[in-house]
Amino acid sequence: MITKKIVFFLLLIGFQLSAQSKKWTLEECVDYAIKNNISVKQSELDLKNATINKKDAVGAFLPSVNGSASHSWNIGLNQNITTGLLENQTTQFTSAGLNVGIDIYNGLRNQLQLRKSNLQIIATQYQLTKMQEDIALNVANAYLQILFNKENLKIQLQQKEYNLTQLERTQELVDAGVVPNGDLLDIKATVASDAQRVIAAQNALLISKLSLAQLLRLDDFENFDIDENQIPVLNSEILLQSSQDIMQKAKETRTELKIAQSNVELAEKDVAIARGAYQPTISGFYSFSTRAAYSDRIVGVQPNTDNPTSVIGYVDGTGQSVLQPNFSPILGKPEAVFDQFDKNKGQNFGLQLTVPIFNGLSVRNNVQRSKVALERAKLNLGQQELDIERTVFTAYTDANAAKESYEAAEKTLEARKLSFEYAKARYEVGLINVFDFNQAQTLLVNAQSEVLRTKYDYIFRTKILEFYFGIPLIKKQ
Repeated sequence: MITKKIVFFLLLIGFQLSAQSKKWTLEECVDYAIKNNISVKQSELDLKNATINKKDAVGAFLPSVNGSASHSWNIGLNQNITTGLLENQTTQFTSAGLNVGIDIYNGLRNQLQLRKSNLQIIATQYQLTKMQEDIALNVANAYLQILFNKENLKIQLQQKEYNLTQLERTQELVDAGVVPNGDLLDIKATVASDAQRVIAAQNALLISKLSLAQLLRLDDFENFDIDENQIPVLNSEILLQSSQDIMQKAKETRTELKIAQSNVELAEKDVAIARGAYQPTISGFYSFSTRAAYSDRIVGVQPNTDNPTSVIGYVDGTGQSVLQPNFSPILGKPEAVFDQFDKNKGQNFGLQLTVPIFNGLSVRNNVQRSKVALERAKLNLGQQELDIERTVFTAYTDANAAKESYEAAEKTLEARKLSFEYAKARYEVGLINVFDFNQAQTLLVNAQSEVLRTKYDYIFRTKILEFYFGIPLIKKQ
């Protein structure tokens, strides 16, 4: 038993360590964000509502069936339902009915409403896709920001370690009398500045992790980390495409345009539905009803002298004996009353034609409002096409500029490395002072940071361009 507990404890510890050391890939981050994002879930609920609305549209083709029943008591001076005389009595009425109605023709509005509901489902699916695409872009940007901050932190730590080594070297040169003591003070100040830059880089990394963890709706962001080995490829073939080809592809695949086009089609259906109200409607109806009425004037019962255990009638309010062989002492009223339901059955059926003549201009105004909405949807579609053209052209220009900036930054870094090595050699033999040496070192660090910045900016710009070309952000295996 003790051995089992130890094994269980070790497995539990191993599981916790594994959970804490989990490295999230970009694909995992995007999938998790899409599944847990509140806006995405709201769009999914909108899709469910659109599906329910379609069921309403289908149900409009079905007949309506309604049943009814009522029972009432009328106490006081009433007409006797048997003799026709006015008497003080309690009269009860019971009725039941069944009504059926069906639309035969109503200006094809039911058919148009069904088509509109189908379009609404498609439009809502586009909205959901757009929301997922936006989330994926935001997650990819946050993911790349963490990668940038990680590499920037490494550079700052390496620079700090180098300057600590340089501090020891300078201390030896000061002790040997090769360089003045002021150079040592400058190196110490540089090491202190390096420590500040390391802290700033650590904070930037922590904040970027927090931003991505919030997109994923994770609480334990301090232990959240990503897979550093999943650095996207720099050389993208998307820049081999022309801006016109990318723009044309975007017009064919972009969800924004599909949403705008769906809204135009929905507005067209609304105009047709509104116009349908000008046309006459034909409906069919059928109803079934039955009723019964009786008065409760029973003040006693008349026993059967031949058989004292049976009852052959009742005594009415005037004291007169009323013989009734079928009298039921359980119900306290003649059983013949219930036969009224069978005798009073009735049916009613037919067709109804309704022709709209004048309804306070409501139909005309609805048509006009629908036309205005249609024009607005068409204008929005045109604006979306212009926005796509501008966005794609801007993204194409930014991606090319980012590539050129990255290539220039790499060349600058190579030159700064050579310059720093030269300055280092001259400083060690006393040909330059520590200020000039620190200046060369600062230029090198700035060049390294610029390469990092332009590198990830280039990656993200090409990802956006691929996105508009229809290439998914995540290429699943």
